[in-house]
Amino acid sequence: MSQSYNRGLIEDFGRWREFTAGMWAWIFHKFTGWVLVGYLFTHIAVLSTATIGTGVYTETLQSLESLFIVRVLEVGLLSVAVFHILNGVRLLMVDLGVGLEAQDKSFYAALILTGVIAIASVPTFVEGVF
Repeated sequence: MSQSYNRGLIEDFGRWREFTAGMWAWIFHKFTGWVLVGYLFTHIAVLSTATIGTGVYTETLQSLESLFIVRVLEVGLLSVAVFHILNGVRLLMVDLGVGLEAQDKSFYAALILTGVIAIASVPTFVEGVF
């Protein structure tokens, strides 16, 4: 007979503190994956304006790139993509048996490296908006 475990109520928000680095890595990896899928559909929608005519596509891109919020979202997209890539490489190494003892450290390293890359890219992305 299988055992049943009491995992607590959904309203028990104190459980978030019990999550390990591996659980947070899993949650962030799933979240960033869904964000990238959403971006893919948005990207296809913007690219579909190219079939209407060159002028419409160019005007769409110029109007989007002139908005500060779009530039901020681009930094966010870069952060999401970089973390997803780094965490994917980390998972690949874990699946290959490399670094099994240091999974939490490699997750934190992926977070820190993502933050450094995102902060370093801010001047490039916001250039020309002001």
